[in-house]
Amino acid sequence: MNRVILMGRLVRDPEIRYSQGENSLAIARYTLAVDRRGRRNQGDGQPTADFIRCVSFGQRAEFAEKYMHQGMRMLVSGSIQTGSYQNKDGQTVYTTDIIVEDQEFADSKGQGGGSSSYSRESSSPFMGGTDDLSEGFMSIPDGVEDEGLPFT
Repeated sequence: MNRVILMGRLVRDPEIRYSQGENSLAIARYTLAVDRRGRRNQGDGQPTADFIRCVSFGQRAEFAEKYMHQGMRMLVSGSIQTGSYQNKDGQTVYTTDIIVEDQEFADSKGQGGGSSSYSRESSSPFMGGTDDLSEGFMSIPDGVEDEGLPFT
């Protein structure tokens, strides 16, 4: 099984391109900075991060172009794809990308990321919302009425 789930912040705005041909397809590339859990840099004690390249296609890419911006915390799921190519110096360069199947905001409307609109692309059960998840509770996003919740 090839399944990946990541939560991290966008390093920069997604880069969008369109394929050539009759039925052009949107392709978005972006990088997530994902903290390594429990690991700290030797010198300053700050968390270390992996910078993971992600690629989305079609409607997901258009969503990324329209709503995703540098600094936003995103929850992404998909699969790992590896590859290689020869650079202009003739050296083999190995690549690892996440092919995005689902992407959604991991912060609620009022939290970081600088976006004033909150929109979820998928129906995935993952909902971030606080930086401190130690209490085990998720925040309720804006616009959800109490009547629809399974508890009171």
